[in-house]
Parts: sequence; structure tokens; C-alpha cells
Amino acid sequence: MSFLSRIMVLKSKAHFATDGNNRPSDGFSRTKFEGVRKRKANQAKSRVVLLVASFVAVYCVIGGRLAQFALTPPDTTSSILPPDRLMASRPDIVDRNGALLATDIRTVSLFAEPNKIIDADEAVEELRKVLPDLDAKSTYRKLSTKSSHFAWLRRQLTPKQQSQILALGIPGIGFRPEKRRFYPGGSTAAHILGYVNIDNRGVAGMEKYIDDLGLADLAAAGMTNDQPLQPVKLSVDLRVQDIVHDAVVNAVKNFQAKGAGAAVLNVHTGEVVAMASAPDFDPNYPNEGAAEGWLNRMTNGTFEMGSTFKTFTMAMALDSGKVRLRDAFDATNPIRIGGFTIHDFHGQHRVLTVPEIFQYSSNIGTAKIADLVGIDAHKEFLTRIGLLSKMQTELPEVKMPSQPRVWKKINSITISFGHGVSTTPLQTAVAGAALVNGGKLIEPTFLPRTRDEADDIAKLVIKKSTSDDVRFLLDFNGSKGSGRAARVPGYDVGSKTGTADKVVNGRYSHTLNFNTFMAVFPIDDPQYIIMTFCDEPKTGEHGGTISAYTAAPIARDIIARAAPILGIQPSFGNGNSALLVSY
Repeated sequence: MSFLSRIMVLKSKAHFATDGNNRPSDGFSRTKFEGVRKRKANQAKSRVVLLVASFVAVYCVIGGRLAQFALTPPDTTSSILPPDRLMASRPDIVDRNGALLATDIRTVSLFAEPNKIIDADEAVEELRKVLPDLDAKSTYRKLSTKSSHFAWLRRQLTPKQQSQILALGIPGIGFRPEKRRFYPGGSTAAHILGYVNIDNRGVAGMEKYIDDLGLADLAAAGMTNDQPLQPVKLSVDLRVQDIVHDAVVNAVKNFQAKGAGAAVLNVHTGEVVAMASAPDFDPNYPNEGAAEGWLNRMTNGTFEMGSTFKTFTMAMALDSGKVRLRDAFDATNPIRIGGFTIHDFHGQHRVLTVPEIFQYSSNIGTAKIADLVGIDAHKEFLTRIGLLSKMQTELPEVKMPSQPRVWKKINSITISFGHGVSTTPLQTAVAGAALVNGGKLIEPTFLPRTRDEADDIAKLVIKKSTSDDVRFLLDFNGSKGSGRAARVPGYDVGSKTGTADKVVNGRYSHTLNFNTFMAVFPIDDPQYIIMTFCDEPKTGEHGGTISAYTAAPIARDIIARAAPILGIQPSFGNGNSALLVSY
């Protein structure tokens, strides 16, 4: 069959398959076509119904919620904290009278989103117009890291800096609200308060103590912003603290000293009313004082206390019953022992009574008293009054005292007049308070404590009669001995000086001193003890560098200015007659 024939056959078949309107002519094909069209129509109808139902359901939910909001009473509380609570992540610290010592303030920190920075060079150049000390290299490196989505540029900006940077209009630069600790008094109470780090966490002092109580854990859990925290009240009196701080800072300057320090302690409660150590630092800018200022020499520095230790030697001997005030010892000749020669700085070269040994600060007489008591009893007594163990208090910065590994006779003798045992100045003041308050050793505290609370934790370490005798000795020296340099008109001050040669390269230096002074007032009814020191003074009052010309004047100035604030009434009569009769 030819090609044309095949074409004619196909056309003939097509003619019989359709009618004149080109529609399927057989019944089966027509039924099949109409079934497909009906099925598609039903599917379209189902889709429209489902879409309408979905819209109706969504709008019903929206309408229901709107109706619920309309019928619910308005909530008067706000999830946004008021300004005074928004940034209160740490409690305020106040003194015993409520004066503010530390608080949180609101600030902002500058950050960048490097992936949004268009021109890193230009951004650095613009930022340095406001922050000229900004490290250009490190900042450029941060801004050039396009894979990074966040980078700190500067923490804790001032409002002025924030405003100036906002005016620059740099894309990819933002600010994050943060907290900053503020200390209104600057360095006044630096070593008591301590300081915080850039993340507002306590690093030293009472700030660290607060964190150690659990604040740091609460902050980590995000639980410190919901409720205002109650202020932490200290035992410190800011007025007295300011006086003490001035006194020690002036001492470093006036006596050209390496350091100085002082503490005022309530002898009946153990409360630290004031304490300062110089050099110090400003806790608002702690890194600026890192070289010398961070060291709290009052609690975290140990030193040989020199002749102030004779007070403890006398108390030990009197409490043992082996020595009485009326006893006398021969201080005519130096003592030679173990290749060492012990002599007196103010030698009288005669027999001295116990009060005279204390008055003239006789090393020879004190050594003979300690030898009479014995080595074991000497060590036991110093342990009993807390001078050989680590002091317990709230401040984290407390150093362990040092003592000889093995106590020999030469050790006991030198320790009797303040060489051979190193302890902290505050620890010495605490032990001294026990000698004058009736014999009660009370752990020091930087938090308020009542007298009843102190009595509950006090340990009786000496007899009351011994305490009376020690008060007499301190008064005797304060009025007739080296303590006269700290006498204040109207206030009877009992005291003891201490001038210790410092150890340099394993040998005692005769030119470098560590001077201490322990003062108790009013001595007829002790309320406060003051411990002062002056480290390596190059000059002093009247040209001398010993304790009477350096450490004693510090105590005198503190008493003269602070006694009225502490409520100690001046007395210009003979208030010491009872003590004088006891001798």
C-alpha cells in the first residue's frame, strides 16, 4: 500500500470517530470525558471549602482571643522593672549609720556586628574620634572578621561617649545596657570593700564575701534582677573611716614611708569601726593601683611586731602567777645566748621592776620574764590568744602568721620582745583587745554585732585580774614611757610602742624599721583599741624614725579627731587614780 493510500485510510477512520463538531461520536468516549470533568470540578469545590474553613477557624481564634482580652481585667503590674531596680544585680553596701559605700549604676557597653560593618577602616577611624585610646589594630581585626556576629569594643561607656558614638551613625555598631559598681568614697574604704571585675562580680574584700555567700550563683542563674536586694550594712563608721584613711595616707607622705596602716576596733564586740592601709587604690579604677595598692597590709601582710609583743609577754607572765607587778629583774648586763647578744635600746643598766621593764621597753628584762615562764607555756599562750593561727573574719584577704618550726630557748626569748613571730596588725589588735576587755578573745567582724552576740562567741583567755594589770601597764607607759607621744588632752590613752628591725637578705637591718603602736582608750574603761604601723619611714616627728615619732602620731591624730564621733566624752580630771592605786 502506497503512502497516499495509507493517508486516505487514516482520514476515513477519523471521519467515522467524530461528528461534525469534532466531538467524540461514540458513547463510551463521551461518558469517560464527562467523568473526568466532574471529578476535577469536585476537587476544586473541596479545595475552596477547605480554604474557607481554614480562614473561618483562624478568624474565630483571633476573635476569641480579642473577646478574652476584652473581658479580662487589666493587669496593673508591668514586666519592665522600674529604673531603681532594673540594674540592681548587687546589693548596696552601707556603713553602720546607713551612709552609702557601694552601689550599682546603669551604663552601656559598645559592641559591633562585624558581618554588618561596611568599611572597617573608616569605622575604626570614626570611633577613635570619640575613644582616642581605642586600640586600632585589635579593633580593626575584630571588625574585619566577617564571619563574626558579635564583638565587644569597649565596656562601660559614659553617657557622653554613647551620645557621641551614636552621632557618628556607623552601621553595625550597637550598645548593650550593663551594670557598673560605683564607690562614692573612692579609696576611702578600698581594702574593706574590695572591688568587682568588668562583669560586676566580687574580686576582693566584702564584695567577694557577698558573692561567696551565694550572690554569684544567683546571678549566674539570672535570679538577681527580679527583686531589690537589701543593703549590706557594715560595722564601719564612714566618718571614722575617713579620718583613719587620711591619717595613714598622710603618714606615707610625711614620713616618706613604704606603707602605713591603722585599725579602730571595738574591744567589747570585735567590730572593726575603721581600717585603712596605704598605699591603696580606687575601687572605681582598681587596675590603676595594681602595683602596690592591692595589698591590704592590715590583714594580708605579716610582720614582726617589735616591742608591742612585750604586752603579751607581760600578760602571759602575770596570768601564769609566776610574776607579779611588784617583782623586779636585773637588766644591768646584756644577755648572750646562741651566739647572739641581747641588749636594751634605752638601757638603764640596773634592776628594773615589771612596770619599769614595760616603761623602758627592756629587752633584757622581758627575756628574763619569758624564760621564767618557759618555752611550752609561751607557745601555748600565744596560741590561746590567737596570734599563731589564721584570723577568722569576713575578709577573704587574711594571711597565716609565721613562727619557728621548733621553739628553742633563743626563739622564746626573741619572740618575747617581738622578733621571730610574724603576724598581721589587725590580728595583733584583736589579741590586744582581749588583754584589756576583761580577758575575752572575740573574733573581729566587719558586720554589725551587739555586745550580747559577742559574749556568746567570746573565749576567756586570761583572768580579769590579769586584764586589770595589763591596763595598768599600758596606762603607766602611756603617761610615763614611750606612749606619751600619743597622749591627747582630755583622753587617757594607754599604749605600747614597737620598733622592729626589718629582715633584709636574711639579716636584721639597723636602718629599716617596721614601727607599730597599740593604743587603748579610755584606759580606765576601755572601749576601743587602735593599732597603727609605719613601714620603713625615712623621717618622722622631731627627726626620729622610731615608733614614738611615726606610728604613735598616727594614733594620736586618729584619737583626737575620732573620739568625739565615737561618743567618748573627754575628761580633764585625774581619771587614772584607781589604776595608780593598784600599783
